[in-house]
Amino acid sequence: MKALVSIITVNYNGLRDTCEMIDSFRNHETYPHYEIIVVDNGSRLPEAEEIQERYRGNLVPDGSLSGSPASDNPIPFPPVKVVRNINNGFAGGNNAGLKAAGGDYLFFINNDTLIKEPVLDALVRRMECDPQRNGGVSPMLKFAACPDILQYAGFTPLSSLTLRNTSIGFMQQDGPRFRTPCETASLHGAAMMVSRQALQDAGPMSEIYFLFYEELDWSAQLRKAGYRLWYEPAAVVYHKESMTAKRGSPMREFYLSRARVLFARRNLRGIRKYLSCTYLCILVAPKKAAVYLLHGQGTLAKATLCGTYRGMFVQYR
Repeated sequence: MKALVSIITVNYNGLRDTCEMIDSFRNHETYPHYEIIVVDNGSRLPEAEEIQERYRGNLVPDGSLSGSPASDNPIPFPPVKVVRNINNGFAGGNNAGLKAAGGDYLFFINNDTLIKEPVLDALVRRMECDPQRNGGVSPMLKFAACPDILQYAGFTPLSSLTLRNTSIGFMQQDGPRFRTPCETASLHGAAMMVSRQALQDAGPMSEIYFLFYEELDWSAQLRKAGYRLWYEPAAVVYHKESMTAKRGSPMREFYLSRARVLFARRNLRGIRKYLSCTYLCILVAPKKAAVYLLHGQGTLAKATLCGTYRGMFVQYR
């Protein structure tokens, strides 16, 4: 029997997107042994109940598993398990889904994605090429609004100073040069498969970030545990994320600024850690805040500074 794959997605006021993602798997996925787990992260409307009713899912209150196993259900698709959770961020939602997951492989996928052809078999085959060393894999990601344009074909390593990286192939047309599987510095949070063994060795995603850098931190932990991470172009996922730059919001600026400093504190060592934190706190944050102030965007300036310095002094495990 094929290994069980647990597909885990987080829903937050996104019922339509979540249902379209589930339907795309039911319409196109041919892998014979998978389950879908939806974590509702405190949506304002009763979306957990709607998903449960629509897909005959087992409702899992507060992250604890209940209900009959999928194999007892006579419908041709496995039921969707629904977990009700408070909104404790991207990592917290995915970690809640882990409690209901029984798979040998965990496929974390954003609810605003779609597939148009099978993806699980190619991802599992990549993992099983070397199951002792391959810890995670991400598929090719394309923009749903322009399906010939790439969003992700692997990541370059993060700069140890700026803590920025580059998404290989971003905004470029798909072509032969992006069709070769290769190791990647980091998995993509919109779609990433991790083995159960790698999860046990590296631990779950850290919940200290709330937003941003969770998958980069987790990729760093997986690599520290001795695992290789892969980009697999034989599997393609379409992401509804906008192709244009997102406009700043105070919440985005706060959490992004905070996350970069937290990542440096958690993952860098020695002089690299000192230099990165100094660069982010003394140079980047004040300069960015000054630019916002010059454009009359005081709330964004405040969010940038508060996020940076909270990142420096917040306690974490």
